[in-house]
Amino acid sequence: MSGNPAPTATAPAASLAEAPAPTPVPVAAGDRGPSVSQAMSKVMEKGKTAFIPYITAGDPDLATTAAALRLLDALGADVVELGMPFSDASTDGAVIKASAARALAAGATADAIMAMLKEVTPQLSCPVVIFSYFSPIAQRGTASFAAAVKEAGVKGLIVPDLPYAEISAFRDEAINNDLELVLLTTPSTPAERMKEITEASGGFIYLVSVDGVTGARATVNPRVESLLKEIKQVTDKAVAVGFGISTPDHVKQIAEWGADGVIIGSAMVKQLGEAASPEEGLQRLEVYARSLKDALP
Repeated sequence: MSGNPAPTATAPAASLAEAPAPTPVPVAAGDRGPSVSQAMSKVMEKGKTAFIPYITAGDPDLATTAAALRLLDALGADVVELGMPFSDASTDGAVIKASAARALAAGATADAIMAMLKEVTPQLSCPVVIFSYFSPIAQRGTASFAAAVKEAGVKGLIVPDLPYAEISAFRDEAINNDLELVLLTTPSTPAERMKEITEASGGFIYLVSVDGVTGARATVNPRVESLLKEIKQVTDKAVAVGFGISTPDHVKQIAEWGADGVIIGSAMVKQLGEAASPEEGLQRLEVYARSLKDALP
């Protein structure tokens, strides 16, 4: 799989990656901060495009994940997607699958991830959205999972393989726990179903730019421009584009096409996962994330 080249720039002397963790705020994790839809509305009101980075929880370890969440928030992330590592990730390409495997090998359990988030989310100004496959959610029990996610201070959920027939029941479970369920639409989603998805989606609508798995690509699918127009004809909700986005030119292009948010996954994960040490990974993540954030209007 092609990936974005590792940035060669040196992290600035006063690197945010090296800054000490702020003192925890004595507020319950789930009781503070904006919702996902509030965060997206704030960006849209300013006429800007939301920066939505994705990282895998526990790669290379949970302490680094906590530091990365604080770093991305300090760099101006509007929403952060946090992937729950899973061994059978159907929509993920090689980079994120390898990242999940490292996290699982390092002992990143769901309970450990939730405990980490409960400590970190009160320190963040942006909402965190959990990206999880449906199987581990169903194994735990949808009600139990949603309650644990809420307690951890998470504001939204993305479940890429959520069966269409399960959307209504699971969305109700999410709403009961003050969580917004973000739904996905793809280039091959029929027009009528796309309309139903936009009506049911919370937080924002996730437009998958290509049919296939995650992973950096050389160019952005030109059909994204027309898909954005189609979606915006049937909804006023924010629309964020993900899959295959890895360069400043990509995010500029998607923003020019009218996306309300840009999601960067595999290329972001590479910075942490392929570094020689957690410290180097955080520095690489900072340089790379800055380059994308600065490219957005």
